[in-house]
Amino acid sequence: MDLTHIDENQRPKMVDVSDKNQTTRVAVASGMIQMSDEAFENVISNNNKKGPVLQTAVIAAIMGTKQTGNLIPMCHPLNLSGINCDVEELPELPGFKLTVTAKLTGQTGVEMEALTGVSIGLLTIYDMVKAIDKGMVIKDVQLEEKSGGKNGNYKR
Repeated sequence: MDLTHIDENQRPKMVDVSDKNQTTRVAVASGMIQMSDEAFENVISNNNKKGPVLQTAVIAAIMGTKQTGNLIPMCHPLNLSGINCDVEELPELPGFKLTVTAKLTGQTGVEMEALTGVSIGLLTIYDMVKAIDKGMVIKDVQLEEKSGGKNGNYKR
């Protein structure tokens, strides 16, 4: 198996995508954060001392998605054409599910961008609520689906 991010001298490299076709590429990732009932109530009642938790998490997820090329060493900086974030309340957990959809027309996929956005959004929720519950659990960060590119479509 040829490793795409290692050169002939076994040094790391960023893959050259200049010969790849531009296609529309979309990736959807999600993850959850589980917390105490008290923390959950604090978030949904919008009573957090640090401000509106879910709105801030959505902004953080968008920012994280846009910064992926600066955070993950072998990711290309991308000209994203769209980012959408959705937060779902999960009272039975209790907690929240964050879903990020990233889109572009380009030569490389956006899976890492969607996954990074989810991770940063969930970490932001943790940061804003940690004074109430340090035992929160971030879990199930995963790629849900992706389309476009040489490898085609994927759906979990």
